[in-house]
Amino acid sequence: MNDPPDTLPASITTASVPTDWVVADTDYRAMVDAVLDYAIFFMDRHGRILTWNAGAHALTGYGADEAIGQDVAFFYPSELVDVGGPAHELKTAAERGHCEEEGWRLHKNGTRFWASIVVTRLGNPDGSLKGFSAIVRDLTSRQRHEEQLRASEERFRLIVDGVKDYAIFMLDPTGHVVSWNTGARTTKGYEAAEIIGKHFSVFYPPEVVASGFPELELKAALETGRYEDEGWRLRKDGSRFWASVVITALFDKAGNHRGFAKVTRDLTERRRVRALEDEGRRIATFLAMLGHELRNPLAPIANVVEILERQAVEPQIKRLTAVASRQVRQITRLVDDLLDVGRIAHGKIHLELKPVRLATVVMEAIEATKPLRDAKRHLLDVELRDSSAWVSGDHTRLVQVVSNLLHNAAKFTPPGGRLKVRLDTAQGRAEISVADNGPGIAPQDLPGIFNLFTQGDQDISRPQGGLGLGLTLVQNIAALHGGDVSAFSKGVAGEGSEFIVSLPTIAAPIEAPEQPGPQTGKRVLVVDDNQDAAETLSLMVEALGYFPSTVFDGDAALRAIKSTQADVVLLDIGLPGLSGWEVAQKVRSEVADPPALIAVSGFGQPADRAKSLELGFHEHFTKPVQLDQLSAVLKRLIGSS
Repeated sequence: MNDPPDTLPASITTASVPTDWVVADTDYRAMVDAVLDYAIFFMDRHGRILTWNAGAHALTGYGADEAIGQDVAFFYPSELVDVGGPAHELKTAAERGHCEEEGWRLHKNGTRFWASIVVTRLGNPDGSLKGFSAIVRDLTSRQRHEEQLRASEERFRLIVDGVKDYAIFMLDPTGHVVSWNTGARTTKGYEAAEIIGKHFSVFYPPEVVASGFPELELKAALETGRYEDEGWRLRKDGSRFWASVVITALFDKAGNHRGFAKVTRDLTERRRVRALEDEGRRIATFLAMLGHELRNPLAPIANVVEILERQAVEPQIKRLTAVASRQVRQITRLVDDLLDVGRIAHGKIHLELKPVRLATVVMEAIEATKPLRDAKRHLLDVELRDSSAWVSGDHTRLVQVVSNLLHNAAKFTPPGGRLKVRLDTAQGRAEISVADNGPGIAPQDLPGIFNLFTQGDQDISRPQGGLGLGLTLVQNIAALHGGDVSAFSKGVAGEGSEFIVSLPTIAAPIEAPEQPGPQTGKRVLVVDDNQDAAETLSLMVEALGYFPSTVFDGDAALRAIKSTQADVVLLDIGLPGLSGWEVAQKVRSEVADPPALIAVSGFGQPADRAKSLELGFHEHFTKPVQLDQLSAVLKRLIGSS
């Protein structure tokens, strides 16, 4: 160690301490020796230890006989000794009167402790340097606590600063920004240096600031502890975003208000999605109501066309009724598609799963789409490679899938074109392929071909028409059956496109023989508050060879059932007075030998059908009623006309 200026002799021991250096006040010496929490000792001007109290012994582990005469550097870590730390402390104390330091020191066993050291200059009467006093305290516990606190604060800072999805920042009690995390920079666009110190109202639209709302938020948070809100906020570039905001008032241990914590999240995209979902629900509800309202006037029109088709004799009348019949079927198909889309969107479509033979499905779909193919003079190739394929499914819905594909193929294939239907099985799955030689689908349109209201690239004239619902229904119904549908096309005119529906197969069921229905009675009561619908439905019943009668409300229906001997009642559900369901309940409880009830309604949801069957209806028809359906049910219930 370098000697301080004005040095004493090189060695000194307790035996050679001058008499003027020996402490005369024994009580004072006893007090110093009794202090155990502090190491208190004296050094000569060279830094050699002259005295060593009990606190120094307790703190360092060195006894007085081991310490006295040693250079003070003996309990300093080597890295401090190497850079002249002890000499620097003595020099600073000699020049300034005292030196205060904190740092690592050594126990006798080599372990370290964090020490607070105060070295004070001691002078002679003439002002010359006499030596030094040193007071050392062990602050290891405090240092460890402070390090833990710093580490905790650092972890907290890293966590807050690392959050990118939330703007987390602090405000002083007056609402000025005092901290700024990465998420705040990402959300609002400001760098910390740009925004710290500014009032937080800078994030609000001008009209909101003018209303005094930011100050009201802080006031509410201060009164209740927190305030939560959603609303428009501004980014640095002036653009708006929809924000979820939570402001929390902060208080210290003494209860003094220190400021606010503010957490902001950008919910613009979530709000947009929520708005789209709400819009989707409104559209689905509108479509359901539209379908129901369209079915009511459509039913009598369809009935009239059915009757005219059966009774028309003149060729011109036959042609006109054929045109009307095709258009009614097209409207009915569009209405059904609209309602199905709404049901699928809300997960309310109901499948009646039974063993279904796919060959039958294919042939029914071919028959259903025959008018359109005939009108366009299409050739159809049918290849049933495996006509024994069975699946678990809803027969009607599967026919709808194949019919939609055939309808699409026919619609987009020019007159005189060729369509092909193939049924095959492989590796436990059945494949139904529908191909055409039309214009095909452009490659860029293929990825979105199954999206709702998508029809590919059409000009404004829309020569093929339609709403773009068919393929969406095909995909969703196939998925509900555990299957999928794929589209293939090169987009080359004349090479067309191919759609393949894949479904899991099941073993063929053991079919039980069909039991014949009862063969009694021929009278049919028709009940509908729409007189046109009631009268045309009666004409259909009459055309089938039965004896119809009509009433137009629920109370009249109940009286007619009790007073006549009707064998079947075609009963509308939405009736004035007693509803059709209420009529059915009263018939079950008040009529000894009730007739068979058939529900006829514009409501065709699965829940509507289920309720009808629960109340004792034998069948639930959705308007408009098809003549062949009506014929089949009446024949089953009361026999041939």
